[in-house]
Amino acid sequence: MDEQAYKELKKGGFMRQKQEEKFSLRLRVVGGQLKAGQIAKISEIADKYGQGYVHMTSRQGIEIPFIDFKDINTVKAELAEVGLQPGACGPRVRTITACQGNGICLSGLIETSILAKELDAKYFAKDLPHKFKIGITGCRNNCLKAEENDIGIKGGILPEWEEENCTYCGVCEAVCPADCIRVNQETQELEFEKDKCVYCGKCIKSCPMDNWTGASGYITSFGGLFGNTITTGESLIPLITEKETLFQVIDTAIDFFKEYGRQGERFRFTIDRIGIDKLKEKIEEVIS
Repeated sequence: MDEQAYKELKKGGFMRQKQEEKFSLRLRVVGGQLKAGQIAKISEIADKYGQGYVHMTSRQGIEIPFIDFKDINTVKAELAEVGLQPGACGPRVRTITACQGNGICLSGLIETSILAKELDAKYFAKDLPHKFKIGITGCRNNCLKAEENDIGIKGGILPEWEEENCTYCGVCEAVCPADCIRVNQETQELEFEKDKCVYCGKCIKSCPMDNWTGASGYITSFGGLFGNTITTGESLIPLITEKETLFQVIDTAIDFFKEYGRQGERFRFTIDRIGIDKLKEKIEEVIS
């Protein structure tokens, strides 16, 4: 097989193994969710065309090893019967990962499953200078480790305090991890430093009088890496409260990578070479 033919197979989720004419098929598992019937079909294909097992990847993916080259088209057709498709490999946007979010998790601050599907529909397999990963986590517990991704999305909430009926009990101050709330019970005063807030929402959840409210939104980070080089993605802008704005920010970051990235260069290295202030400037233009 010539290299160009292999690149096309890899683009479509089939990765060449060390065994001759054998491929490991990476499936497109959006947000970590599969239907029961799809799981049954995966098992059937692994038994029929592989070696009877699957591999669970670190990014919520499923791979079926030991697919013969001659069976690739047949396997793709059988997967399509239950709405499954191969994933993406190579220099393009990979399958979106996500935790279960506020639809399931008590800690979740944002909906993640629908968002993952929307992001996947818009960006999946988009060609870029290098692989590009987007991960969504529902809250600051960060189960999906958002900052490991080229773009990380984390659920957050910006609190607002309402004075009426507040008993100044001090619970909000006690649970605040950023030390940005100070309560004086004697003088019946409360100070909230918004600029220090980390959007965790603990004050809202813990308040016995429901004096804390707030709008949930998205904390974004850019340029994470967790491979040969380990780098934490950086948060450049405040909490985003509108989904439309989130998509505009992602568009801007991806366009930045397309414009300035060199072939074979990860997004982080493009940011470092061009300057993170340049990326921040472009993102701030769409949120201002």
